Amino acid sequence: MLIDRVGDRTPGVRTREQDWTWDEVVRESAARGDLARSLRREGPFHIGVLLENVPDFLFWLGGAALAGATIAGINPTRGAAELEAEIRYVDCQLIVTDAAGMERLRDLDLGLTPDRFLLVDDPGYAARIDEHRVKDTIAPEADPVVDEDTLFLLLFTSGTTGASKAVKCSQGRLSRLAYANTKKYGHHPGDVDYCCMPLFHGNALMALWAPGLANGATICLPQARKFSASGFVPDVKFFGATFFTYVGKALGYLMATPEAAGDRDNALERGFGTEASPEDQSEFVRRFGAQLFEGYGSSEGAGSVRLDPAAPEGALGRPAHAGIAVVDPDTFAPCAAARLDEHGRVLNPDEAIGEMINKEGARAFEGYYKNDVADADRIRNGWYWTGDLGYIDEAGFIYFAGRKGDWIRVDGENTSALMIERVLRRHPDVIATGVYAIPDPRSGDQVMAAIEVADPENFDPQEFAAFLAAQDDLGGKAAPRFVRVSADLPVTGSNKVLKRELQAQLWRTGDPVFWWVGRSGPEYRPMTDADKTEHEAAFASHGRSRFLTA
Repeated sequence: MLIDRVGDRTPGVRTREQDWTWDEVVRESAARGDLARSLRREGPFHIGVLLENVPDFLFWLGGAALAGATIAGINPTRGAAELEAEIRYVDCQLIVTDAAGMERLRDLDLGLTPDRFLLVDDPGYAARIDEHRVKDTIAPEADPVVDEDTLFLLLFTSGTTGASKAVKCSQGRLSRLAYANTKKYGHHPGDVDYCCMPLFHGNALMALWAPGLANGATICLPQARKFSASGFVPDVKFFGATFFTYVGKALGYLMATPEAAGDRDNALERGFGTEASPEDQSEFVRRFGAQLFEGYGSSEGAGSVRLDPAAPEGALGRPAHAGIAVVDPDTFAPCAAARLDEHGRVLNPDEAIGEMINKEGARAFEGYYKNDVADADRIRNGWYWTGDLGYIDEAGFIYFAGRKGDWIRVDGENTSALMIERVLRRHPDVIATGVYAIPDPRSGDQVMAAIEVADPENFDPQEFAAFLAAQDDLGGKAAPRFVRVSADLPVTGSNKVLKRELQAQLWRTGDPVFWWVGRSGPEYRPMTDADKTEHEAAFASHGRSRFLTA
């Protein structure tokens, strides 16, 4: 796809400060690819990139593609120990970063000498690139060893509910995704693609960069070099953006910004993303006038859903083929069709909600890097198991119900954290939320919710309880027993709430925590230090203190 852009004088990459034609993008990429080849050592040809959304990230993607190297996107939101472990795990022999990134890496034991780091803002960096440029009269070419099976990307999963894994993606698979997404979401050469999601994540690479490259569209990078709710509209208007990608939390932040009279005065046509609440989707369409494709996807990439304009609110569409199903992960039996009430609430969740699988997806899954155990968990009975919960209604529409790790079992009944989160996001003060299981002193789980609001000090627990009581699609077992109120929830680098961190902290946090004291409907009061001590003593009295891990 990149070689197809040689000689293309249309705009390829834009920032507020500089533009590059596609031909220039290819040449910048080729220079970096040649530099990488000159620095190559024995072992996996893996290049770690720790950068925000800057042009050099795109040029190194292209350079790796031409050189036959593999890009491992490094997530800057990881803690020091995780950062060190992930970089070493994927066998990076070269790291591209900047001065800020180098500060994060300087004290880590990465097994690399100083000459294995390239800083894009170093005074001598541009000269090193210039040494490897080809003449304007010579067309850049890919290394002869490159073919469709060449490993191109190692994409770390978000790690919201568990340890992250490095997903393998070949050049061939990314190319197939580029053309499939072109057909599915209407990409065309005239598009102006606004890339505000992080480039180390599959959302930006698979749904925007690859289709943009395949079609010769223009890719624009945010002024803030990452997603900014306040910078979204100014950037979209400056570039004349027609397409963008999102994740649910980012869209929630955007919809929490004050509405302006000129919001609809933009060129946006389409957006693609995952896990946005139906309310945020509807409000975005009303406010900005663009169509949103709320899809289903993962870095592993073996799930498949067909869009259907007749799909009800909250549905992903229809299974793309007969091999897409929702099954009981223990018995492998198909789950019953979901019966929905007038509010879209599932009336038979224990029967209907199961794991989404693709009976034909094993061949599309390229595996995790150096993780045979995780590979085996994904491929069982000859089927690809997504690790995601879902259900199919009586009309044949399929719905996403959260990650498998989001299953919460209360009083012997299963409930989906995602479905509770969608209810909580309706509250006008809630910007973002994460719902997760915490242990019950006697048995099973209790539901805890962390909500992000602009002003935690003015949170009104009585008003919040009244709001929950008025939600017809919030089951009695689903109302949170604990509510943590924060001005800033922890997130992954791809803007997803980091629930495993919240879950580990339980109620042991400096944020205000409210707990359920009512016997019928929701009723909350602040959880004091004395309350926390007494509650933890209840675990000891029932022999369950082992569940109170820090």
